[in-house]
Amino acid sequence: MAAFLKQFYDEAAYIPPEVLLPEQVEEALIIEQWLRGKRGAQVTLHVPRQGQKRELVALAAENAAETLAALRAQWQADAHRQEEAVAELQRALTLPRPPVRIEGYDISTTQGTETVGSMVVFVHAVPRKSAYRRFVIRRTAGVDDYAAMREVLRRRFRRWQMTTSEEAAPGSKERGWAKLPDLLLVDGGRGQLQVAVAVLEEFGLSGRVPVVALAKREEEIFRPGRARPMTLERSSAGLHLLQRVRDEAHRFAISHHRTRRRKAGLASQLDAVPGVGPVRRKALLERFGSLDGVRAASVEELATVVPRTVALAIEEHLH
Repeated sequence: MAAFLKQFYDEAAYIPPEVLLPEQVEEALIIEQWLRGKRGAQVTLHVPRQGQKRELVALAAENAAETLAALRAQWQADAHRQEEAVAELQRALTLPRPPVRIEGYDISTTQGTETVGSMVVFVHAVPRKSAYRRFVIRRTAGVDDYAAMREVLRRRFRRWQMTTSEEAAPGSKERGWAKLPDLLLVDGGRGQLQVAVAVLEEFGLSGRVPVVALAKREEEIFRPGRARPMTLERSSAGLHLLQRVRDEAHRFAISHHRTRRRKAGLASQLDAVPGVGPVRRKALLERFGSLDGVRAASVEELATVVPRTVALAIEEHLH
């Protein structure tokens, strides 16, 4: 209870003059003094034994128990829906095992200048964000989503190949790449599916990693060796799971692209200032945090990082 009081009132916007408790707490005098300092006035911790205040404490305990029960029931319902979605996908796609680990891939290109790829991971139908990965496309010239997807998947499974080899160091962070998905999902149609199938064959994984493609327009599911795509009911828990993975991969790719574009914008604006090169740009951003921070800084503050003549040029250029 003492730990809860400290945690709760440390962030509370309002501290009352009296706090009613169901039982005595350790360090009550210290907590009262701490609360008094935060409130700026007297605060008392009180354990009522009878009367209306005792009834208030009992009511609060009852409400807390009901809330906890509701949260537990909600968690159990969510867990049940997640298990249902995984089981439904296994049945619908005739997978050899439940798709506990699903990896989703997407490609994002903006203005034809830069392409990035994303890999997201869902485990038991829940995002595992620590396993997300981003890829800057390096070997593909121009706008070619198929080639970009091929590069991303090759880089992913090359990492798998490296981490499962004898040279891989035990306990290395790279060991995370050693986990193969129970289902690989690519955003797109038959063309992207064919790319994924070819890469899996290249790494000897065509019989170990099931793969499907999910097309946005009609939410059609393309599978290897099937002439026609399949569709699931719009209310299907399995379809909703695939959509969540696909949409999360798209969101992650877009967010990465926007971040890189914003950084590129920062670099171009500062590099346009006479006397500011990569070294000084880095020093400015480290000191002021962002372009807005540089813009808000005074000439005197800027001059603590760069020569005064350059500081004056920055102020003139950014205002």
